[in-house]
Amino acid sequence: MKVLLLGAGRSKRMKPITDKNFLNFLGEPLIEHQLKLIKNAGLDEVVIVGGKHNLEELNLCGKHLGMEVSVVEQKDLDAGMCGAILAAKNKIGSESVLIFSSNDVVEKSAFESVINAFEKDDAEGYLLGKVVHEYFPGGYLEISENGFIKNIIEKPEQGKEPSNLVNLVVHVHKDFAKLVSYLEKAKSDSDDLYEVALANMINDGIKMKAVKYDGFWQPIKFPWHVNKVFKFFFDNAKKIIAKSAQISKNAVIKGDVIIGENVKILEGAVVNGPVYIGDNSIIATNALVRESNIGKNCVIGFSTEVARSFLGDDVWTHSNYIGDSVIGNNVSFGAGTVTGNLRLDEGEISVNSDDKKTPTGENKLGMITGDNIRIGINNSFMPGVKIGSDTFIGAGLVIAENIPEKSFVRGEIKLKISENKVDISKIDRGEMKKKIK
Repeated sequence: MKVLLLGAGRSKRMKPITDKNFLNFLGEPLIEHQLKLIKNAGLDEVVIVGGKHNLEELNLCGKHLGMEVSVVEQKDLDAGMCGAILAAKNKIGSESVLIFSSNDVVEKSAFESVINAFEKDDAEGYLLGKVVHEYFPGGYLEISENGFIKNIIEKPEQGKEPSNLVNLVVHVHKDFAKLVSYLEKAKSDSDDLYEVALANMINDGIKMKAVKYDGFWQPIKFPWHVNKVFKFFFDNAKKIIAKSAQISKNAVIKGDVIIGENVKILEGAVVNGPVYIGDNSIIATNALVRESNIGKNCVIGFSTEVARSFLGDDVWTHSNYIGDSVIGNNVSFGAGTVTGNLRLDEGEISVNSDDKKTPTGENKLGMITGDNIRIGINNSFMPGVKIGSDTFIGAGLVIAENIPEKSFVRGEIKLKISENKVDISKIDRGEMKKKIK
């Protein structure tokens, strides 16, 4: 059985993150984690579908895993999942295939479940159905008593779901060529041609079976999903502190950590797991890092706190607060700059995207950045703002709106100066000092 790994998406909903396939979790890009998952499930022939924007990087993936990996280009990215599958038709032919979306993070048991069903049952297709315990705005599987799929209902009204099984893109088809023939004949006014093809197959009497799955699932559709995925990968990784790491006897390491080669953790620093710290990074004096992914070659400078955040490579800080944020690569924070991550009313935070607000379901969310950014001293970022790549931000600003890529941001600060009529030398701080304990 071959695996068709769908990785051609342009990550539009992740902006200013350019390609979620290459977000580095625990020092490795997401796409490599997915390839390892596939290999651990006993599959080692993979066809990755990419786009012009990421073909070069995808061609470098999987080489060290001992897998047979090939990459094909989906030229029409607007053709969605149907276009991605058709791009691979000459690579797979009439073999059996497992179709998997690169941005759906699941456990190995998800693959094992559909593979076991494929090996034991007599259906021609197997669709993984995630058991949900509350409403999810996705495609639901309508099934018969014996588990065969009758239909896929896209985003039914809450309370009218046909089952508690949400369709995940972990699908097995015994005859890929047959699927391709239905895709080539499918017609629809939207981008759901794959679902239309499946419905046509079912209507023609081709048996599709639902395979129940109750394990971990987190699609990476928006930046605020990143930290949930970090925690999943961290929980399933070996906890280790590299022998080359230099940790002061006056530093505090609490909970589970993964600390890379040549990391330095200086006096008074506190690392409160779960925390990953990439190779050659420095956690400086009096810094606090908790529940975060810190990339390689980072400097978490003096008196900085990083909480529940995802930092890429080469991020530099000094006396900052970074909370519930997703920070790209090569980003520098001037002293005194902080991220706001909580509304004054403690309500749900929405993020502005394409002139519309997207609810996040989170009441804590900081800033989201692209790559190659320099931020001056004493800036304040409001919850949920996005900062595009290749941007300079001057000093002393309150940033309450998204900043496009390739921007140079500065503002005017007007000083009002008048005569001081208070004799400061006669101010007695004695009573105040008595209250200090």
